[in-house]
This record gives sequence, structure tokens and C-alpha cells, in this order.
Amino acid sequence: MVHNDDNRDEIGENHIGTSAQTPLRSDAFELSDDDKIAAIKKDVESILTTLGMDLNDDSIKGTPNRVAKMFVKEIFGGLNPAKKPGSSTFENKYKYGEMLVEKNITVYSTCEHHLLPIVGRAHVAYISNGTVVGLSKMNRIVDYFSKRPQVQERLTIQIVQELKKVLNTEDVACVIDAKHLCVNSRGIRDIESSTVTSEFGGKFKDENVRREFLDYIKLDTQF
Repeated sequence: MVHNDDNRDEIGENHIGTSAQTPLRSDAFELSDDDKIAAIKKDVESILTTLGMDLNDDSIKGTPNRVAKMFVKEIFGGLNPAKKPGSSTFENKYKYGEMLVEKNITVYSTCEHHLLPIVGRAHVAYISNGTVVGLSKMNRIVDYFSKRPQVQERLTIQIVQELKKVLNTEDVACVIDAKHLCVNSRGIRDIESSTVTSEFGGKFKDENVRREFLDYIKLDTQF
């Protein structure tokens, strides 16, 4: 099937994702971070020049370098597997057998269709089969997979798949509620809407267990 630009635009507008794996080329990490920053800097300069911006202006002349560094070092840093957080696990010596829920984890990601922000909250839970993981590691896993061009469905699945591997259990769940600026600030420009995605594994596929998890994340936690 031949895709023209209109076809590709329609795919993006329909929020189509191709795989649960982030689409990366085999040579994705042959360039160093510094080389990537230098190349992206030139590309951003070209974009701004094409748009008619004066790159000699004091306010904007540093923008290409700032954007390039931001892409490589910050908002797309999760593309590099070398930056994947370590996830030390521990024996569940206190025999806690109920679900553990980490809710309201901040999500800052980027829509891969328009390269605009996705901002929201993730709620993650698991039931230990004898192993537990540090609470902050759950936040770091969410943050790592968020820092790449994403679709929310894929992000949700990747978080669950990673925690299944780390904890050696199928009993993992994740719900994400997020605003997409590709919807809120362009196109339909609906600033009120948000997108909710979920992935339930193992015991969380049971209606009662799933309902318990969803009730927990509705709790109004204030300190």
C-alpha cells in the first residue's frame, strides 16, 4: 500500500500504533549523543529558517541547540536502553499478599504523531508472588518509557510488560489518564478531553480484583 502525506496524516489523527515495541532502527545508537545533538541542531535551524524566523535575534539564536539537547538528553532519553532504570527486587519477607498500588505517577511524554506533549497520571499495581520492588522504581519505569515518542496505548502496555519481567509475575495492572496537546492545542482543540488507557494482567483480569484496583485509584489522597 502506498502512503501519501494525506494518508499519513489520517493515520496520525486516528491514533494508530503499529506495535507494542517502540519502532527503532537497528542503527539507532551508532551515533553518540553529541553527534545526535549536532545533527538535530542543524535540522531545527533549518525548520526555523524555513518558517521565516531570524536566528540572529538574541532570544531565538540559542533555540536550535536547546531543542537538540532537550530531545536527546531529556524528553527522548528513554529511547536509549543504556538509560533504563535498574529495578532491584527483594524477597517479600513480610508476606504482604494484597495488591500494592502506586497511584498518581506523573506522566510527561510526547505524541509520536505530532511531537506534542502528553501530560497525565499513571496508576500502577501488582500482587506479589514472593518478590517486591522499591516504590520509586515503579515511578522510574513509568518515566523511562514515557521519555520517547509514544502513543498512550503502547506506553501502558510497555509499563506492564516491564513490571511483569521485573517482578516475575503476570499480576500487574496500569491505568493512564492523560491529556494530549495534539488534541487540546491543535486540530479539534478540545481542551477538556483526556484519554484513558488500561492494561490488566493475570489476577487483574478478574472483575472483582480489577474493581478493587480501580476503587483504590479513585481515593482522594491529600496530605
